[in-house]
Amino acid sequence: MTDYISTPVVQSLIALQEITWFNPKKMQFDEVQSKLSLQMSDMLDASDRLTRFAPYLAQVFSETAVTNGIIESELKAIPAMQRALSDSLNLEIPGRLWVKCDNQLPIAGSIKARGGIYEVLLHAERLALANGLLKTSDDYRACDLEHFRELFSKHQIVVGSTGNLGLSIGIMSAKLGFDVTVHMSSDAREWKKALLRSKGVNVVEHTADYGVAVEQGRQEAMQKDTAYFIDDEDSKSLFLGYSVAALQLQKQLVEQGIVVDKDHPLFVYLPCGVGGAPGGITFGLKQVFGDHVHCFFAEPTHSPCMVLGMETALHNGISVQELGIDNQTCADGLAVGRPSAFVGPMMDSLLSGVYTVSDDNMYRHLAMLVDAEGIPVEPSGAAGASGVLRILTEGHDYLTAHQIEEKMSQATHIMWATGGDMVPEEERKAYYQKGKALLEKGRGF
Repeated sequence: MTDYISTPVVQSLIALQEITWFNPKKMQFDEVQSKLSLQMSDMLDASDRLTRFAPYLAQVFSETAVTNGIIESELKAIPAMQRALSDSLNLEIPGRLWVKCDNQLPIAGSIKARGGIYEVLLHAERLALANGLLKTSDDYRACDLEHFRELFSKHQIVVGSTGNLGLSIGIMSAKLGFDVTVHMSSDAREWKKALLRSKGVNVVEHTADYGVAVEQGRQEAMQKDTAYFIDDEDSKSLFLGYSVAALQLQKQLVEQGIVVDKDHPLFVYLPCGVGGAPGGITFGLKQVFGDHVHCFFAEPTHSPCMVLGMETALHNGISVQELGIDNQTCADGLAVGRPSAFVGPMMDSLLSGVYTVSDDNMYRHLAMLVDAEGIPVEPSGAAGASGVLRILTEGHDYLTAHQIEEKMSQATHIMWATGGDMVPEEERKAYYQKGKALLEKGRGF
């Protein structure tokens, strides 16, 4: 039996226990910054591209007009949720708790709108430039003209998804005129499949999980020279699309009068599936705030692929299924058995840690967020709520090592919501009722 099987962390994962894992390989940012395969310049390039496309997005998606075509969400203080979490453990939470409302992102209603839409736009721009239809100095609203759609219709975009990435890529690709196919895993919600089909997207359903959906999508794309496969497991473009969120968050923090420095630490709690979205945001936040930001991933106890890959140093060389973990969770967007080959190794030096959350606690926090703040999310969108409790109850050594234990009263905590705005009302109510019933039985945190 391989040595790593017997380690306490892996044994706890196999037992489906909630754990908090602090990354022993995390380094000072100035020690690793120049060694990273991507830099601030790459993130700024992605930001510039999104700015070029902003007039087009504002024109074709009316819901983005209020932000002038910029895909962005509100940063909202949630003091009532902070009090509810405090009461759940009879524990004072110092500092302030906020939520980044990516559950309300326009177009696709989840964090996946950031990376998915960006990579589709990147591909569209490259095609239009190569075919002489566009210059980067042009007004990109021209992409809504018929001769652009005619060009894009000759090209295919293919992706495998548990749901939310498929929504963002499918909706954006179809709007531009691409022939787009989304391979959906068995845990994808029916309403997401129906919504995609209503937008003219080809949906291929699989009885297996996320990994099979991705592989089938990859194989399909390889059969056509005009097909472009968006690889959620290994895409730097998706990663950079997500990273731009850090630049927007920096502006929002300034607008709110929030300082981030050595005396005012920032903690960010990011739900994690394959790792692209939380990894991209972590990369971006480290570029902007350096050692003053502490990023933690949240994973379901039944799908702890990133912490497994990082703890064993095998990264995408191991899956949760190999340890007998079933990868079955209510958080469909996080139901991933094998982490990204690209993201895991990069997080070795950047990520502060990972914690796992039971489905019951995601449901509890989902209901708590509705009761306290009137904010509905998917179960995956509630995974970040446990983060501040884990830091305060299990992070003494981490806080001491980073010399911030005495500065927690000046800390800012951000739980990053991921999806929920497009969930049908009936399903939203079912989520809430389940969470409410669990709260009444006992808080169980």
